[in-house]
Amino acid sequence: MKNKQTIFKTVLLFAFTLSLFSCNKDVVEPTPQQGDYATFTDARDGKIYKTIKIGNQEWMAENLVFKTATSSWTYWGFEENGVKYGRLYTWEAAKLAVPAGWHLPSDAEWKQLEMALGMSQAEADGIDYRGTDEGNKLKAKIGWAENGSGTDYIGASALPGGFRSNSGSFLAIGYYGYWWSSTENNSSKAWIRLIVASSPKIFRIDSFKEDAFSVRCVKDSQTN
Repeated sequence: MKNKQTIFKTVLLFAFTLSLFSCNKDVVEPTPQQGDYATFTDARDGKIYKTIKIGNQEWMAENLVFKTATSSWTYWGFEENGVKYGRLYTWEAAKLAVPAGWHLPSDAEWKQLEMALGMSQAEADGIDYRGTDEGNKLKAKIGWAENGSGTDYIGASALPGGFRSNSGSFLAIGYYGYWWSSTENNSSKAWIRLIVASSPKIFRIDSFKEDAFSVRCVKDSQTN
């Protein structure tokens, strides 16, 4: 009888501990805010993009693939890379590549997105790696090297398209994802966002405008 009572108490204690863990987990990690999806068709080439509402912004949930006349590339020229990761654009080409009704996000709009994911204003205003797990919240659940995939917390499904340097080398596909902002830091550089497989954070830095990175578009405000 004593053994049965001990087992029963152990089961109750385990159930109680599990319930506490579940409650704490709910507080730390709320249910992902996914599901407010829509689509947009680019009339220029017929490409259909999935879009997602994040706060009061609407972002494309895929990298842009529109082929500009110059200054955009698929990684090493392989079209299958363009299908999966989108094209890589110089800063000037990126500004021209966005479809009507959409725009290249400003540095401030990137910060707005990051704060919606949990960053403070002070963190968002910083440079280098910032925040805690905001990068993981943007990463797709598969497609990142070194077990670096994320939670796709809001359905942004960010993928590591790598980059093309201004010298013409292609680097870091599968490991690094780079995205332009429309905001210049000086005459030769503009602000970018970088997410890497090995970190859950988001890197903010400036880069030469002749480098080529991925593009995410934000829908124009209805009041504009």
